[in-house]
Amino acid sequence: MSDFYESDRAVSEYLLFHYGTAGEVLPWSSGPVEGLDYPVRCVEELLDAGSLPDPSSALDLGCAVGRSTFQLARYCESVLGIDFSARFVAECQALQNKGRRGFDYVVEGGLTVSTEAVVDHDTDRTRVRFEQGDACGLRGDLGRFDVVLMANLLCRLPDPDACLGRMAGLIPSGGQLLITTPCTWMEDYTPRERWLGGFHRDGKPVRTLDSLKERLTPDFELEIRRDMPFLIREHERKFQWTVAQGTRWRRR
Repeated sequence: MSDFYESDRAVSEYLLFHYGTAGEVLPWSSGPVEGLDYPVRCVEELLDAGSLPDPSSALDLGCAVGRSTFQLARYCESVLGIDFSARFVAECQALQNKGRRGFDYVVEGGLTVSTEAVVDHDTDRTRVRFEQGDACGLRGDLGRFDVVLMANLLCRLPDPDACLGRMAGLIPSGGQLLITTPCTWMEDYTPRERWLGGFHRDGKPVRTLDSLKERLTPDFELEIRRDMPFLIREHERKFQWTVAQGTRWRRR
């Protein structure tokens, strides 16, 4: 299933998820509009922009097709987006270079509509760069970042602990770690023994937030927690509506 993120379908669905207009993503007035613009809301609802140093830097880890990365560039002078998918990184780089990218999305069956993913004109694209990388094995010379965003990443990693274990070394004191996760633990992506939640230990249920507190509290303080709905369109009449758990952690 991990190959999904290299597929044409994934590229189309995620470009629409990140850059589609409200009418393109949700053509029904009775639909869950609170789930729109999720990649932007991951930044706007979790980032404490007022406490950022000047200049500041950010890492968008698991950036997919880059909307949150560009949003972080509104607040940070340099932003690095990293994703495991070569296809996603290629789309990010095309958007950085040209500011727009044409693509087709599904209406029904083999029927598609053409549209464009467009980076907001007031975004400074020179502040952003993208590269392919493994969140479970990040290169050692990444440097340090005032903000690290991990949006919907943890429960798609084969070893989430390996990723979390790097955070204290990447973020200086006072920096921010922003995490959103739908807590969708699946053995297709993560071996059961490495799940952060969704199991019993010593007869007690373990939830993802429990494990995050256990692993991060020695170096981070939990500042905010909120529920963050999002909507991914598959076609005109089928959608994934999900509620992610959003948290902001402050480096001690």
